[in-house]
Amino acid sequence: MMTIKTKISTRNIDGAKLEKMAHILKAISHPLRLEIIELLEERQPQSVAQILEQIEIEQSLLSHHLTKMKDKGVLNSFREGRNIYYRLAFDEITKIFDCMEKCDIF
Repeated sequence: MMTIKTKISTRNIDGAKLEKMAHILKAISHPLRLEIIELLEERQPQSVAQILEQIEIEQSLLSHHLTKMKDKGVLNSFREGRNIYYRLAFDEITKIFDCMEKCDIF
């Protein structure tokens, strides 16, 4: 992983934090992943089956995206019986939607 050593903005964000930000943004940079985050913002935890009821995709594709976001620290999961439930690892991630809604680039 590349290390950023110089201050590049007036926000006073150090290189380690910039790297973490990039890591999280890469993990959520897919429309389906953003949709999953929105669903979990509304109600969590949700099982894979519950998420599938709301997003019409193949179960294997959903599992792929859930696993990627879990591996990157965006989601947490737990097993209850035969079901796996997912929740947001940190609720603040949903602020990305507020930020993007305010942008004039869309």
